[in-house]
Amino acid sequence: MTEFISNRLKDRTAVITGGGSGIGLATAKRFASEGANVVIADIDPAAGEAAAAAVDGIFVKVNVTDEQEVIDLFAAAKSHYGSVDIAFNNAGISPPDDASILDTGIEAWRRVQEVNLTSVYYCCKYALPYMLEQGKGSIINTASFVAVMGAATSQISYSASKGGVLAMTRELGVEFARKGVRINALCPGPVNTPLLKELFASDPERAARRLVHVPLGRFAEPEELAAAVAFLASDDASFITASTFMVDGGISGAYVTPID
Repeated sequence: MTEFISNRLKDRTAVITGGGSGIGLATAKRFASEGANVVIADIDPAAGEAAAAAVDGIFVKVNVTDEQEVIDLFAAAKSHYGSVDIAFNNAGISPPDDASILDTGIEAWRRVQEVNLTSVYYCCKYALPYMLEQGKGSIINTASFVAVMGAATSQISYSASKGGVLAMTRELGVEFARKGVRINALCPGPVNTPLLKELFASDPERAARRLVHVPLGRFAEPEELAAAVAFLASDDASFITASTFMVDGGISGAYVTPID
């Protein structure tokens, strides 16, 4: 585990779905370095156990589309650590059969909606009672820059699901603003995760077509997203709720990008 960066999250309990890899794993390490107790939730036991060991946390195997398993996840966090202070609802999928609306079948559509949107609904629904009882908490839902932009290289259900996450987060952030619970949407740009590497490894042209739109000229590293999540989870973000928190290298603000 890395050395403490600060004590911003000391003794707070953080539940991270999709915590076994990518942004989730990087965030687990960042949370732990800032003093949090970390609960890793993942469908992959091997990845989840390894992540929990790396941050001296606990692992709970969870299918985030199963309502009872999500209920049990937050109950486990409360039982083990005594509170539920942070929920980073980050689990998601981007399967290859989710493409243009002309090609995407209804089963692919529904599977993506269940994992990317319905799971966030469950996680918010069952984290909130603990936070409301405490009178404080921070929920960060992973949306995406595609929730605010369109793409000709469509992933129709993914884009729609992330738009739903964004709208739901805004609604919840407003509803619970005076109850001590802040709820924000993290909107990453393209991130250098194993998922992205796998997607682009066989198609460099596809990667280049996306990279040209990023003003910073590169994809994000998971640790850069983790830093943003840690900020939103902390009291440094005490006046931020119902926000669309863009961490996208400037892509959503660009018309023409630099050539060098």
